[in-house]
Amino acid sequence: MLSKKLNIVPAWRFYREHGELLDPVLFVLLAGLLETGKLTQAASRAGVSYRHAWNLLNRAEAFFGMSLVEMRRGHGTKLSPLGEKLLWAEQRVRARLGPQIDSMASELNHQLQQLLDGAHSVLRLHASHGYAVALLPDFPGELDLRYCTSREALEGLRREECDLASLHLPVAPRLAEQVMAVYRPWLSGQNLSVIRFVTRRQGLMLRHEDRHRVSTMRDLMTGDIRFIQRNERSGTRMLFDLLLAEEGMDNTDFPGARHEEFTHTAVAAYVAAGMADAGFGVEAAAAQFGLDFVPLATEHYLLICHADRLAQDNLQALLGYMASKRFLAGVDALEGYTPDRCGEVTTLEALMAENAAGPAESLSD
Repeated sequence: MLSKKLNIVPAWRFYREHGELLDPVLFVLLAGLLETGKLTQAASRAGVSYRHAWNLLNRAEAFFGMSLVEMRRGHGTKLSPLGEKLLWAEQRVRARLGPQIDSMASELNHQLQQLLDGAHSVLRLHASHGYAVALLPDFPGELDLRYCTSREALEGLRREECDLASLHLPVAPRLAEQVMAVYRPWLSGQNLSVIRFVTRRQGLMLRHEDRHRVSTMRDLMTGDIRFIQRNERSGTRMLFDLLLAEEGMDNTDFPGARHEEFTHTAVAAYVAAGMADAGFGVEAAAAQFGLDFVPLATEHYLLICHADRLAQDNLQALLGYMASKRFLAGVDALEGYTPDRCGEVTTLEALMAENAAGPAESLSD
């Protein structure tokens, strides 16, 4: 095994004709200032001295011709409008590119491991991006995690390009049946097993100052609400469209929802930056960016595999890790996520029957 797995992180670099001017640590400094309002604490978080932090800010001011911070006597330091825009731009880039970069890092780690140890069994997981599934590569084995839509993941499973694929299915039977109608062509004709994983809450994300304007789906239809969409082929977009349909609406009713993002994190960052008033996604993304959250639905995030793969040693090791105290503690720390009998093997039919027998999910769950 690699002693340490490689990670890939995007970084901004600002150049002028004479060469590079600004250090990417500037963004860590700006994030610290936004959260604490104190340059001493922001410098400590960035791992630089107070003097170096001031030098970075002064060089940035000279570069842009505008200050990135505003000094408030007796009230610390706050970001200027330029500082805020730069910080949110950097966070949107990370949110937007994160899944693709994580997939590239997983592929690179796999290739390096093969060079070090020779050909060996690697567990391949194709999954839609999420906060809980991002914890799985920490299991004591080699997991090649590639992010994609659930449809692409199930298609890869059918072609045996992966060992596991993700699928998220609403807890509410009325919604689950409609989602299954979409996914059945990718599931039929195969002997599949379902591995229970987590449940997660999905809903509206918005800034605190807009909370009085948006509390229901119908509030989104007012002409002054700017809404950020998820990409059309995503499972989250499917869920949102189903919730719209229950209200007698569809996406053509949105006056300003032309832009799409590919992850929950990117939607939350877009709203937090003030570029939209509301978006739809998981509660953990809203919490990450300090947004308010209006819960609308709960869904199972499941892993699907061919039944004959369950006996594989590496898959059994993953199931054991999913049920471990370490992993369950990581899930418990995620807002809106709950362990869902992690690692237990079932079928879609049994899961849907269980949900149908239980109390109906209310939109206030």
